[in-house]
Amino acid sequence: MVDAAVLEKLEAGFTKLAASDSKSLLKKYLTKEVFDNLKTKKTPSFGFTLLDVIQSGLENHDSGVGIYAPDAEAYAVFADLFDPIIEDYHGGFKKTDKHPPKDWGDVDTLGNLDPAGEYIISTRVRCGRSMQGYPFNPCLTEAQYKEMEDKVSSTLSGLEGELKSQFYPLTGMTKEVQQKLIDDHFLFKEGDRFLQAANACRFWPTGRGIYHNDAKTFLVWCNEEDHLRIISMQMGGDLGQVYRRLVTAVNDIEKRIPFSHDDRLGFLTFCPTNLGTTVRASVHIKVPKLAADKAKLEQVAGKYNLQVRGTRGEHTEAEGGVYDISNKRRMGLTEYDAVKEMNDGIAELIKLESSL
Repeated sequence: MVDAAVLEKLEAGFTKLAASDSKSLLKKYLTKEVFDNLKTKKTPSFGFTLLDVIQSGLENHDSGVGIYAPDAEAYAVFADLFDPIIEDYHGGFKKTDKHPPKDWGDVDTLGNLDPAGEYIISTRVRCGRSMQGYPFNPCLTEAQYKEMEDKVSSTLSGLEGELKSQFYPLTGMTKEVQQKLIDDHFLFKEGDRFLQAANACRFWPTGRGIYHNDAKTFLVWCNEEDHLRIISMQMGGDLGQVYRRLVTAVNDIEKRIPFSHDDRLGFLTFCPTNLGTTVRASVHIKVPKLAADKAKLEQVAGKYNLQVRGTRGEHTEAEGGVYDISNKRRMGLTEYDAVKEMNDGIAELIKLESSL
């Protein structure tokens, strides 16, 4: 049975949200009928409620989405709310649709997008993963954070070759090491108010850490927003090399740590915007001529389902004609296809820029 205090909070939050001018997907799809149907439900293994799912959006009416999954089962238990939001966000991935099985494709078909080094400053491909048997971030206990950190650091210490790395726990990290990692754009900071409201930053920095190789081309974030963020990156435009490194790493880690996966939704993470492949392939690219014609840039990006952002992340301006451009689609296509879309779109943008 859902606790009376939780129900009270839910009712008050729902009334406030309904009366607000929020543009969030939560407000759009949390009708009175859906709310009444879900408010007394709990996830079977960990007992999470609708409040755990929607508390961030209830507190932040300016959220874009407004919901998070407290555990893997929440996607099924609260499907009446998750499914329409997923469909809306992921461009029509309907509740009758099924995400295809994992397929990294032929890794050797991707190469260097900018051999002369004129346009692409850096290339990065990353994915999110959750460890089976643990709830997601907001509901982890301090002991679970520690246990996961131990598991991840002992697992990753077994990686070989260019993936051979060192684990730097956030707890006890010296200010110098911390500053150096932040300056290199490697270290994550404590979550923003949306994550704070979703309870995703409890016991900070316990159980959080970063693992990277000497060349800093391969890194794993442990318990930032997701259990694991696996990242391959390097300067220049050699997408093939970056992608191959990521695929090798993910396959290797998967042999040692079982991941949360759903037959219909693909890989599961804390945020419903990041399901399916969970792959984000991006470049920092210098296109000053196209930057002067933003409409043209957006048009090409749209054709290849790419997202254009400033280099400091979402909602920031481009500095000196440099943009962060990444694939938008994560669901309903394979890992390879997601990266290939980015590859083809960037090739087209470079062709255009050089012809202007």
